Amino acid sequence: MARIVAGIGSSHAPSIAFAYDAGHQQRPQWKSFFDAYVPVKHWLQRLRPDTLIVFYNDHLNRFQLDAYPTFAIGVAPELPIADEGRGRRPLPDVEGDAALAWHVARSLVADEFDLCVSREMVLDHGVMSILPLIADQPWPMRVVPIAVNVIAEPLPTPRRCWRIGEAVARAVRSHAADTRVAVMATGGLSHQLHGAGFGFTNPEWDNRFMDLLEHEPERLAAASHDDFVLRGGAESVEMMVWLAMRGALAESGGALRRVQRHYTAPMLTGYGLLAYERVDP
Repeated sequence: MARIVAGIGSSHAPSIAFAYDAGHQQRPQWKSFFDAYVPVKHWLQRLRPDTLIVFYNDHLNRFQLDAYPTFAIGVAPELPIADEGRGRRPLPDVEGDAALAWHVARSLVADEFDLCVSREMVLDHGVMSILPLIADQPWPMRVVPIAVNVIAEPLPTPRRCWRIGEAVARAVRSHAADTRVAVMATGGLSHQLHGAGFGFTNPEWDNRFMDLLEHEPERLAAASHDDFVLRGGAESVEMMVWLAMRGALAESGGALRRVQRHYTAPMLTGYGLLAYERVDP
């Protein structure tokens, strides 16, 4: 039987990928950020998950506004890296876990989630700005990507993000293979990248969000989009994607051991990191 062994929440940003590729890890504005991921990478090496299920949002690299799905799962055995306008990054393609992905897709449909099943998926910085920070190359884990719409109205509710996390946990539990699964959700914390509020961040709210995600996640699941936007800026609605990871951990049962928590806001967005190990009773 497959089982979820860990959960990770992380901000994502194209600037992270640029700084990583340019070797800026020791620069003052980046050092604490990159240092925070080192113990997470070592922890995952010890934990040895076989597959990483990633909730994220696609930034118009796989899906376009003419047909942007609410939820989409990638079932391909190979997941190329998207060219986001600067040329392909010097990273290897990612191996998908097609068997688990198809099982999760069928299980989610049976659980009344009407999702897009993508047989061709490219991974943009929603996944790839973080994967090199938590895993060496060649990639030791397969990946199942689940894209969540936080771009084109109407958006799923925070409660729906929580519930798809719960449904994914049930799907994993019903998978016959002996697969160790880590669940990751990525999305910016407070940030606004357009209009009069350009550059807005709210570190107090970001840290409150991480407190609530750990101890009172149901309060976040009950929030509205406006609750997130008014506190964190227009693009901070991405924060609700973290609820999918937390819902998966809650449905999996057992206690949580916090492995890492880090926060910094050096530039245009709040960067947060949370990592939990699930402990069976």
